[in-house]
Amino acid sequence: MITKKAKYALKALSVLAKNYEAKSSLTLGDIAAEDNLPKKFLETILHDLRRAGILSSTQGKNGGYFLNTHPSQIVIAKLIRLIDGPIAPTLCVSLHFYGKCDDCVSEEKCKIRPLMMQVRDANLSVYENMTLADIL
Repeated sequence: MITKKAKYALKALSVLAKNYEAKSSLTLGDIAAEDNLPKKFLETILHDLRRAGILSSTQGKNGGYFLNTHPSQIVIAKLIRLIDGPIAPTLCVSLHFYGKCDDCVSEEKCKIRPLMMQVRDANLSVYENMTLADIL
C-alpha cells in the first residue's frame, strides 16, 4: 500500500503532466484545487519533488511549478521509491532498500519470504512499466 503522501504526489504530478505541453507553471493553489489536495501538505511534497529534480519552480507573479522532463519519461516506481522508500512489503526482499528482518533466524528457511518476493514482483511489474503519462 502506498502512503497518502505518495498518492498526493501522484495526483499533483498528474496535474502538472496535463499542463506539460503548455510550457507554463502552475501555482500551489492551482495544483491543490485541481484535486482538492491540502495545500500545506502539498507544499512539502512539491518541495521534496523539486529537490529530487522531478520538477522545478519559479517565483514571482507568474511563478509556480512545472515538470523538468516529459511525463512519459517519469517512471511511477521511481516516484514511489522517492516518496515512500521501499516498494517491497518487507525489507528482506527489497531490491533497493534491502535489510535483514529482525525476527528472522534464516532467510533461506523463512516461510513467508517467497510470498513477499511474489508480492514485490507483482507490484514492480506494474510500477516499473508505467509512467506519469500512462496515468493521465
